[in-house]
Amino acid sequence: MPTEQQKDTAIFICQLLSNLYQPINLFRYDQRLQSIYILAGINDGIEITINQQGNWDFES
Repeated sequence: MPTEQQKDTAIFICQLLSNLYQPINLFRYDQRLQSIYILAGINDGIEITINQQGNWDFES
C-alpha cells in the first residue's frame, strides 16, 4: 500500500499536471518497488516516480 507521503505527493503532482492541461496516461503503484509511477503528457514525455518518502523524480 502507498504511504501517506506518497498519497499526498501523488495528489499534488496530479493536480499540477491537470492545471498545466497535461493528460495523465498511466498511474500505477508498483508493489515490488513500493513506488508510484505516473506517465503523462501529450506524447508520454513526462515520467514521474514517487518513492516511499514522498520524494519524486522527474524524467522527460
